Amino acid sequence: MKERILSAINDIEKEHHVKILYACESGSRAWGSPSKDSDYDVRFIYVHKKEHYLSIDPVGVGKKRDVIELPIDDLLDMSGWELTKALKLFRKSNPPLLEWLHSPIVYYTAFSTVERMKELENDVFAPHSCMYHYLNMARKNYREYLQRDQVKLKKYFYALRPVLATKWIEQFNEFPPLEFPTLLEKMLPESQIKNEVETLLQRKMAGDELDKEPPNLLINEFLSTEIAQLEAYAKTMNSALSDPTEKLDELFREALDEVWEIKSSSRFFL
Repeated sequence: MKERILSAINDIEKEHHVKILYACESGSRAWGSPSKDSDYDVRFIYVHKKEHYLSIDPVGVGKKRDVIELPIDDLLDMSGWELTKALKLFRKSNPPLLEWLHSPIVYYTAFSTVERMKELENDVFAPHSCMYHYLNMARKNYREYLQRDQVKLKKYFYALRPVLATKWIEQFNEFPPLEFPTLLEKMLPESQIKNEVETLLQRKMAGDELDKEPPNLLINEFLSTEIAQLEAYAKTMNSALSDPTEKLDELFREALDEVWEIKSSSRFFL
């Protein structure tokens, strides 16, 4: 599969006249909880040539799209964001983008841009913003999927993972790891609820994720309680942050120079 992903990257660069800076896994494989039928959710960041940006219409307006999406098939879902779009979202501490940067599965990287973004993470990370993102996700998924007579097993993780990610931010004041087993190990003490979640995780990875069954009342009670407590905590957080725009502007300009003015031999695969 990696060879297919690298081939797709090469095709994208040729077809769209861009350079891809970074490509990673963003789905259940990155979360450390894939089932036997899980597809590959590949996300990437790319940059256009300088002249594409030196125009009266900015990228993202009109026909100058700031995303590239490949047709989805049964095994591969692949899409990417243009660099200025990614940096604007980075400035807002956008959790999906931060998850890309923290992915434990990196298929491809080139040039220094993404490493420099990682070095600036402390300047952009907004704990309150990320907490609200994960709390909104947890609340929505809990209400939509878990309060029914019959529940798909995999839907529990749509609420459990964001709750545990929020608890990580509360405790460590840093962006949480993607891997669900790590969150589970660090955020839940040994208890009946942890045993229940571990059992569900084993079943999901064994291929039972689409099975329907009555809701697990113990897990539902845990989620309801944690969401309420974490929402109360989030309201007490300080949201003040310094503006990193100047640093990100500089990073963008230097990325253009690096990508389009040095030999392709500087690129490397993982």
